[in-house]
Order: sequence, then structure tokens, then C-alpha cells
Amino acid sequence: MTARLIDGKAAAAALRQRIAAQVARVSDLGVVPGLAVVLVGEDPASQVYVRSKERLAREAGMVSIAHRLPPTTPEADLLDLIRRLNADPAIHGILVQLPVPKPLDERTIIGAIDPAKDVDGLHPVNVGNLSIGGEGLLPCTPSGCMMLLRDTLGADLSGLRALVIGRSNLMGKPMAQLLVRAHCTVTVAHSRTRDLADECRRADILVPAVGQPRMVRGDWIKPGATVIDVGMNRLAPEPGQEKGRLVGDVAFEEAVEVAGAITPVPGGVGPMTIACLLDNTLTAACRAEGLARPAVAA
Repeated sequence: MTARLIDGKAAAAALRQRIAAQVARVSDLGVVPGLAVVLVGEDPASQVYVRSKERLAREAGMVSIAHRLPPTTPEADLLDLIRRLNADPAIHGILVQLPVPKPLDERTIIGAIDPAKDVDGLHPVNVGNLSIGGEGLLPCTPSGCMMLLRDTLGADLSGLRALVIGRSNLMGKPMAQLLVRAHCTVTVAHSRTRDLADECRRADILVPAVGQPRMVRGDWIKPGATVIDVGMNRLAPEPGQEKGRLVGDVAFEEAVEVAGAITPVPGGVGPMTIACLLDNTLTAACRAEGLARPAVAA
């Protein structure tokens, strides 16, 4: 048995195409969604992510503004910038690229963003709305995972057993909430879970998100299960290589012989994250301006 590969690049490209069509329609009504990304410090990976977000937002027809601040920026100055962005009617989405340098406090910074502009879906108000089934902006990576699951398994996930490995605020906890909302039977595993392999073998849907390369082995996976690998780990470079290869939290070469469908790394979950960020920005713009999101062909 060889698993079907879940193509996150293609799914993200299709989603961005639909978003661009919707942006064009709301722009005709005088509303151009605006996204502000704030980068503090000089982390190379964060710089790459921010450039990609800027480029893809502009390709979708949005206004994209990046604020690049030095790593020594005082927290009061960063919070002042966020307050100004909150008050700017041309900015519908605000994202502070994480992690931020110490001693900046992530919770304070996230809490300062207007929940209606929190396109990362991390503000306590949006987290609370997710937990009670209210209206709010959803975290981007879990939202992208759900889209890939529904593309693969269909709209109705009711009754499927789902295992999320990891309980982070950014990924594990909101992923579990979204699966519960989809009427799955959900288990959250973590570093203190006993017999993790046995828990994995019961799951119809497996979502590892712990940042441990190839931790989930092929014989841990239930035959035919759908595996959404959120892990993104760079191995040490081999002789003659400048960079090590990227791998997920799943031993892909083993898992692909057992699973029914699986995301590759790279090219699986990653591309969906930015596409869902743009989706949130469009949603925030429409809500702010009292518009319904225009319908476009899938």
C-alpha cells in the first residue's frame, strides 16, 4: 500500500487564487484589504517568512506593509506601534512575527493587538471564541490542516478518531479544538503520554506537531490513516551539503507504506499557513467594512 500524497502547494495555490478573486471584487467596492507584518530582530527564518508573506499578499491584491524593528526595540515602542496599527482603518490585519527577541513578552504583545485584526488567531478573545464555537479569527496552521483534511476525507469528519501530538498554544491546542468542532473523537498526546505508539495506532487522523524529526515511525500508524505532518525539522547537513534536508515529525519513507494519505515535508502543511493568513486578512477586512465575502467558483 502506498499512501496518497496530500499536495499542500497545490491546495494553497488554489486557495490564494480564490482569495485574489474575492479581493478583486471587494476592491471594486472601494475596500482593499491591508496587512501589516511586524518583524522584531534579525532572525533569518523570520525574515524569509516575512518576505514571503509580503509577496503573496501583494500578489493577491492586498496592501502589505512590513515594519522591521531592531532587536533592541523597547517593548513600549512595539506596543505603541501596535496601537497605531489598531487605529489605522486601512490596516485590517496585524501579525507580529514570532518568536520575538527577549525580553519582549509574547503574551503582552499578542494581547495588545485588536482581536478583530489578529490574523494569527492568537489573541485570548479569538482563542476563547474558538473554544466555545464563537465567531473569531482562526489560527492559520491548524486552519490549513483542517482544509487539507476536508480536501482528503470530505466535508464530514464526524466520528473519526483523531490524535494530535503536541499541546502548544500555537498549534496543538487549537488543532484539537477544530477537530472537536468537526465532531471527531479527539485525543491530545504530549511528552507525558504513556505508550504513544499505541495511541497513534488507534487514530484515523494523526497530526504530529512536536518538532522532533521522524519521531512517529511507520509501524505506529493505523493502516489507511490520514497523516497531517506539521513538523518542520532541518537535519544536520551531510558531507558536501550547505544545508541539511527538511523532514517532518513522521518517518515519511516508512509511513507512506502504511497510511492512506500523508502530507510531505516540505510541500504539505507549510504552504497552507500563509494562504490561511491571507484568508483571515480578507475575512477581517470584510467584517470591518460590513461586507459579505463574495462568492467565487472553487
